[in-house]
Amino acid sequence: MSKQANRSIHASAIVCGNTGILIRGPSGSGKSQLAFDLILAGRAGQVPPATLVGDDRVHVEARNNAVVVRPADGLKGLIEIRGLGIRRCEFAGEAEVRLVVDLAAPDGERLPAYDALMTGLCGVRLPRLPVAAGYRPLPIVLAALTTEAVSGTASLAGQPLSDDCQQAFGNHIRPMIAT
Repeated sequence: MSKQANRSIHASAIVCGNTGILIRGPSGSGKSQLAFDLILAGRAGQVPPATLVGDDRVHVEARNNAVVVRPADGLKGLIEIRGLGIRRCEFAGEAEVRLVVDLAAPDGERLPAYDALMTGLCGVRLPRLPVAAGYRPLPIVLAALTTEAVSGTASLAGQPLSDDCQQAFGNHIRPMIAT
């Protein structure tokens, strides 16, 4: 496999239900915090159970027209918790990336353009959430995971939703109401 198709990147990742979420952004932008917040949201029942894949550095590779993320060998099961330092937690060996969250994204807009909601990684097009600096990413990611896009707008599937939003959205995480 080429270097482009299998590489180590500075990012964090979790798997929420069967949805792998890759979290990218500059140092200090909150990647670890968002990963841990999503794990806690899974424990609280706001989203399906969420497990760490990797923090700070992960490996991504193209596999069968999908992107798979796995933890870096020396960092398996480790996550930085601000105020506590490096902590050990349960982790998944790999996950299929179905959503990329870009923190401190210069194109994070109130109503993002359709093209901003997609990105390429290892030669595969993936749904993307650009979050501008200064905005809390957790509510935006929870909304993406628990609500349906309006017909004609982008969805996590990366295409406009049909009239049957439930079917198009069901490829990721079924809509649910946080309690």
